[in-house]
Amino acid sequence: MPVTVRDIRAYKERGERFAMLTAYDALSARLLDEAGIPLILVGDTLGEVMLGHPSTVPVTMDDMLHHTAAVRRGTSNCFVVGDMPFMSYQTSIEDGMRNAGRFLKEAGANCVKLEGGGRMIELVGRLTESGIPVMGHLGLTPQSINQLGGHRVQGRDAADALRIVQDAKALESAGAFAVVLEAVPSALAAEITQSLEIPTIGIGAGPDCDGQVLVWHDFLGITPGKAPRFVKRYASLADEIKTAAAEFASDVAAGTYPAPEHTYD
Repeated sequence: MPVTVRDIRAYKERGERFAMLTAYDALSARLLDEAGIPLILVGDTLGEVMLGHPSTVPVTMDDMLHHTAAVRRGTSNCFVVGDMPFMSYQTSIEDGMRNAGRFLKEAGANCVKLEGGGRMIELVGRLTESGIPVMGHLGLTPQSINQLGGHRVQGRDAADALRIVQDAKALESAGAFAVVLEAVPSALAAEITQSLEIPTIGIGAGPDCDGQVLVWHDFLGITPGKAPRFVKRYASLADEIKTAAAEFASDVAAGTYPAPEHTYD
């Protein structure tokens, strides 16, 4: 059965931890769907892991709608979260509502995710009143990387922590059905999780969130270089892919591929 907003809320009510993973194409989404992952985030991280950008900032609405629609076509049961890209909702309430609606109408997403509290609270309220489910995102907000000065843990000082707590409660009051907490101290994430009726989904936020999310390329061990501290690599596919590619090239050079069993009579 397809996962719904009510199911996600029920996870928290039952004390049931749940997983969310990113996906950016139909085949990846199908694999996660068949594995029983309840939520798929079509994250604007695709700018970095799929499109080669240095950050999520250059990602466009066309990019996001294209990949979200592909993921939707690959799923039967997963709840698909469309990530609103930078400047698709910060400019005005009207722009935010129009672009959020496109995720549901054109790409088949079940909800949208947007970053920040403060002035975004009014938009969240308008969207939920209009029937568009909203997932919030607090802590490290990658679209604000230029303002934050890099990928830094947020909420370590008292004033910053209080602001995140207040924003989380404001998002809940505005109608958000869940909130992502990224790169915040574990104790702060635990406090927020206990204070909210809606689920929290952590990424670098410790073990006490109601759910956890990882990026597809990180958890499969495809991303090059040292992984962030919060990432657990559940496979090492980068090495396997490079080994397979080198073996293919060697077979072609040696003339052993294609063999008779790979050719048509």
